Amino acid sequence: MDTRQDDLRRDLDATLQARKELGPEYESELVDSFLARIDARLDARVERRVAERLGPADGYGPTEGYGRPGYGPRRFGRRSATKLPIVSLVLGIPLSAIAAENGGFWGLLVCWGGIVGVNVSSALAERIQEQRGTTAPKSDWDR
Repeated sequence: MDTRQDDLRRDLDATLQARKELGPEYESELVDSFLARIDARLDARVERRVAERLGPADGYGPTEGYGRPGYGPRRFGRRSATKLPIVSLVLGIPLSAIAAENGGFWGLLVCWGGIVGVNVSSALAERIQEQRGTTAPKSDWDR
């Protein structure tokens, strides 16, 4: 704790010395620079504490801080659950253009029906795995 405060004190002293040398016209830039360094330190401290509470970043196995084993971050969890809808929407734009051009309204309807079907089936599969207490492998290589 003392080293962090000493570093912060040294940074503040250096900023004040720079202000004396450069004059008041550079004061706002110096203050912004000092606040950016403090902000970076706070972000690093928060990230470190969050990582300590969440346990291992890969999500394998039980972690401390959750009370019961197996209640850590899920291996096939929310990160993958949010990627599929985003990718579907991004890919849905060019697919919609192609489907509307070639198939008209019915082509567009089939295109979006497929996109919705993939998202719904993925969400249902994840919910079923969650209820069973099993997780899917990250990839085919993990089987």
